[in-house]
Amino acid sequence: MNLRNQWPVLPVVAGLASGLLTGCGSGSGDSGGTGSSVVMGMSDDVLATDPASGYDPGSWLLFDNVFQSLLSFPKGATEPQPELAKECSFTDSRATVYKCELKDGLKFSNGDDLTSKDVKFSFDRMLKINDSAGPAVMFPMLGSIGTPDAKTVVFHLKSSDATFPSKIASGAGSIVDHSQYDANGLRTDHQAVGSGPYKLDSFDKDKAVFSVNGNYKGTAKVKNSGVTLKFFHGDRTALKQALLDGKVDIAYRGLSASDIAGLDKQGGSKGVDVIEGTSAEVQHLVFNMKDPVAGKVGVRKAMAYLIDRDALIKNVYQGTATPLYSIIPAGIVGHNTAFFDTYGARPSQAKAAAALHADGITGKVKLTLWSTPSRYGPATDEELKAIAGQLNASGLFDADVKSVAFDQYEKDITADKYGVYVKGWVPDYPDADNFTAPFFGKGNVLDNNYSNSTITGSLIPSTAAQSDRGATDQNFGRLQNIVATELPVLPVWQAKQYAVARDGVYGLEYCLDASTVFRFWELSKS
Repeated sequence: MNLRNQWPVLPVVAGLASGLLTGCGSGSGDSGGTGSSVVMGMSDDVLATDPASGYDPGSWLLFDNVFQSLLSFPKGATEPQPELAKECSFTDSRATVYKCELKDGLKFSNGDDLTSKDVKFSFDRMLKINDSAGPAVMFPMLGSIGTPDAKTVVFHLKSSDATFPSKIASGAGSIVDHSQYDANGLRTDHQAVGSGPYKLDSFDKDKAVFSVNGNYKGTAKVKNSGVTLKFFHGDRTALKQALLDGKVDIAYRGLSASDIAGLDKQGGSKGVDVIEGTSAEVQHLVFNMKDPVAGKVGVRKAMAYLIDRDALIKNVYQGTATPLYSIIPAGIVGHNTAFFDTYGARPSQAKAAAALHADGITGKVKLTLWSTPSRYGPATDEELKAIAGQLNASGLFDADVKSVAFDQYEKDITADKYGVYVKGWVPDYPDADNFTAPFFGKGNVLDNNYSNSTITGSLIPSTAAQSDRGATDQNFGRLQNIVATELPVLPVWQAKQYAVARDGVYGLEYCLDASTVFRFWELSKS
């Protein structure tokens, strides 16, 4: 499975504000936007314009604005609401039959009617194509889809999944026009036909141009007359300069920690403002459980006792990050602080030494930490070097860092060549299930040879079947405690989202929350 993250929400900055933004749009979207158009610069590439393929932040940003799903996430919220649908609900107690009734008068941007046929086509197509870089992997539970009439869709699931509404509210649930897409193959012309607030007018390697979709019928109220998205392909310096020169109104995804900190201090004199939002993106150190060194629990525990997250945040991320002490991030229902409770926040050389001794380990532990900055941001190498320094300063480790290109990195992980490596995760939907189910058992996305029968056989199935997500706290707590004890991963940080806007640009605070939906329609410019 491809992790849905090319670079972190802010490639080199992490953290989390404690509260979520409140409020949500309501009513019918405007037939056309008002006000000025907005130009946004982004370091990420958009890897796909076809929802059956894209499974990366740039592509989902496009999907969230050009396509609609049956449900959507209101700004600042983690519970989906009807979007294309008038209403949706499970019709059985086991959460295996999910029924949606569509709104009246739905149309795609080209004027074609949007009916239940398009909904069924979109999901069937995605699953049939099953693209390796696509979101089909999110729907192993989906059995069949019925369409009793033009406005009714019934999903039959092979197993209980109370998170199914959140999954179809994500970019993976984008609905396409059945007459405009091949049922058996991906679209390759860089065009898109959806029913979202915007139309994709043009797309090339340098920019994507969006205009307001006059046929849109949904919850968004468009506050601009269009958006141009310029791609900087990872060039942070060029992105910052374009912002300062007024060539872009907004810089999103790509400025360094030092750029953010500097612009935050000097923003007034530079004519820009730094906007901070919440995020559920996380980063972990991952341990290959079959590795002769990292596979030893004493080594993993010693590292857990020695890593100083606060120092990493201060020295590498310049105070813009928040330490993470569990696999489920803060702000997500079910979060606890299992790693803080088990290993503490302050490094302990004595406890680390005791953990190694208990596992029969004497002498310095020789260890390589593997990094890939092209995927997880340019500060990743610096972060892992700092971690290696912390380990070595204890006198218990002889650690170094090696960095490789992402393609080779993934191949080497699959081949069990690495003992300790870094992985980031941008959630598909803001639920604890998305931070647990993909990470454990056979074929897990961490590819670290870890399996626990209690987690996979009991805790994950029971939480998936629980429609009251608040009632999952106890089982998710047990799961996190098991992970803290067995240590297949070591959580390091949780991200904030940042964007920097020129004076007179508004609405970004409604684009940066744990849903990971960047809402073009909230942007305006005076």
